[in-house]
Amino acid sequence: MNKRLYFTISFLFSLGVALAQSPDSSDLAEDPPLTVTQHSVRVGGQTINYTATAGYLVLRKENDDARAKMFFVAYTRNDVDDLSEQPVTYTFNGGPGSSSVWLHLGALGPRRIKMSDKGESLAPPYELVDNEYTWLDKTDLVFIDPVETGYSRPAEGVEKSEFTGYQEDLSSVGDFIRLYTSRFNRWSSPKFIAGESYGTTRAAGLSGYLQDRHGMYLNGLMLISSILNFQTARFTKGNDLPYVLFLPTYAAIAWYHNQLPNRPDSLEPFLREVEEFAIGEYASALMLGDKLSDARQQEVIDKLHQYTGLSQDYLKRTHYRIHIARFVKELRRDEGVTVGRLDGRMTGVDYDDAGENYEFDPSYSATIYGPYTTAINNYIKTELDYESNLPYEILTGRVRPWNYSNVQNEFLNVAETLRSAMSKNPFLKVHVFNGYYDLATPYYATDYTFNHMLLDEELQDNISMSFYESGHMMYIHQPSLVEMKQQVDGFIEQTLDYE
Repeated sequence: MNKRLYFTISFLFSLGVALAQSPDSSDLAEDPPLTVTQHSVRVGGQTINYTATAGYLVLRKENDDARAKMFFVAYTRNDVDDLSEQPVTYTFNGGPGSSSVWLHLGALGPRRIKMSDKGESLAPPYELVDNEYTWLDKTDLVFIDPVETGYSRPAEGVEKSEFTGYQEDLSSVGDFIRLYTSRFNRWSSPKFIAGESYGTTRAAGLSGYLQDRHGMYLNGLMLISSILNFQTARFTKGNDLPYVLFLPTYAAIAWYHNQLPNRPDSLEPFLREVEEFAIGEYASALMLGDKLSDARQQEVIDKLHQYTGLSQDYLKRTHYRIHIARFVKELRRDEGVTVGRLDGRMTGVDYDDAGENYEFDPSYSATIYGPYTTAINNYIKTELDYESNLPYEILTGRVRPWNYSNVQNEFLNVAETLRSAMSKNPFLKVHVFNGYYDLATPYYATDYTFNHMLLDEELQDNISMSFYESGHMMYIHQPSLVEMKQQVDGFIEQTLDYE
């Protein structure tokens, strides 16, 4: 056999195998079948019988060509006769590049991964338990995996770049929501969106996209660990805002780890003091830049030492600007311990103690990644009866590069989109869940963002917030999970009380 013929045969064989394994090799003339299973869960002393529906909805162009297969899991109560009286909540996580697994099996869904009461991982292979704090007693739930996350993929011949960007993502997720709403007759239902992290960015963007593109007006948004204005969290040279807004979270974590020179007994009064310093004396000092006098520099350094536990020498060498990537390594460097970004309560140990940053986030890699990955892969197959040979992408780089072309040379700020949506729909209510130990989306940055929306005074009561002594995924902490459930129950009831 000559070399040309050999390589031709080899190429054709490889191509055939690839096509046979590809999830997008069919022409998707029809939507793939959904799996439907029956379950029950006890919430608040009552048994709720519900239907779980899992599978793909296919996004199509108007000529019916497939664009993408989007995977979802929906939970709907069986005892509902009138869908106009039953709310539905569309929910997702963030990333960009995250599946919906965290909210799905951590807080909202009828099953959750078992963790310690603090929120630490238990020994593998881990255990799923009924979630008595599920939101299903108040609202039907639809968990959405954006394209390239979970099992969701572009259709054959469609570039992933059609979905991997701020505007592209809004379009695909928003069009999925419209399609599900139409396919399952939910236009008359009260509608909520629950998002976490970048999912709050998406949720705020969708409040405008769904209104303006599809005429779909929402009843409420539940924003979990919110980031709407990216200027508050981007440590770029010349942008001093994050140093101000992260400081209270640094202080909370230092308080938790007993690193303060004079540790107060209570966290929240201490944080109010730090917030006052941050937005006042500290912010004005940073604005002066090189014009700040030596005496005032020392005053700021003294205060930062008191509020963070970091040494005065270290603070002076950083120009009294504490970068998040340095803080997680520096706080307990002398003990050879790092602290978490997603949850500052969690700790890890690096190869050595000399690095500028930690090797891994102990609140992700050593806390939630393993349990949630095992749980979703087992749960979808064994309890939802859904089969797929694809890897379920938990938190993936497949979405990179992420396109922010709509905000060239500026920071993305979707708080303005939310303000506009609320002005057009004055019935839209928003509740924001914040973790005090969350360095990914610090609570004071969120507070700053909402205080700078310039929302009409008559609409300001439409926004409410709650705070938890936990991190980014506050629900892994058992007491916070309980409190979170109480907050969301009250929020939904209040939102739907139109009188």
